[in-house]
Amino acid sequence: MKRLIAAVLYTALAATANAGDMSAIESLRDGSMKKLALHSEPRDVPGESITGPEGEVTLADLKGEVVVVNFWATWCAPCRKEMPALSELQEALAGKGARVITVATGRNPDGAIDRFLSEIEVTNLPVYLDPKQKLARNMGILGLPVTVILDAEGREVARLTGDAEWNSESARAILAALVEEGA
Repeated sequence: MKRLIAAVLYTALAATANAGDMSAIESLRDGSMKKLALHSEPRDVPGESITGPEGEVTLADLKGEVVVVNFWATWCAPCRKEMPALSELQEALAGKGARVITVATGRNPDGAIDRFLSEIEVTNLPVYLDPKQKLARNMGILGLPVTVILDAEGREVARLTGDAEWNSESARAILAALVEEGA
């Protein structure tokens, strides 16, 4: 019953968030999402390219929907813990104006990314590569994992350092509110 009440509350708050009103979104933060730092103004992102399933892209190329960008590495224990929650979030976001991408940053030995994802049984997250950490460095990513949220215009609106429960009702409500803001 508590979960149902929480889900209704989160949904109601998400639906009433006004465009540009981060205070309404801030009220949706609960549990590990309390670590999510919401920016008072959207921030431009660097133009360094990363290699993805479609080839070379920049974060700006991904605009058009809200994008959850997770920076991680195969040697990162908290990343291993967090990745299944990001996978569940990706499933929940399907067709709802938001998506999750992962950026493997730094040195990840040949085959290590595929082994990592296979071991944790994650198959639905697109993997982008930032092997020389150019994008990560220019975004001020100092440790891993770090997750940034981009609005539909491709600007950073929030950042969370460390692992989090991205499959939580709170995370889903925050993203729903950000999608609604961009509509």
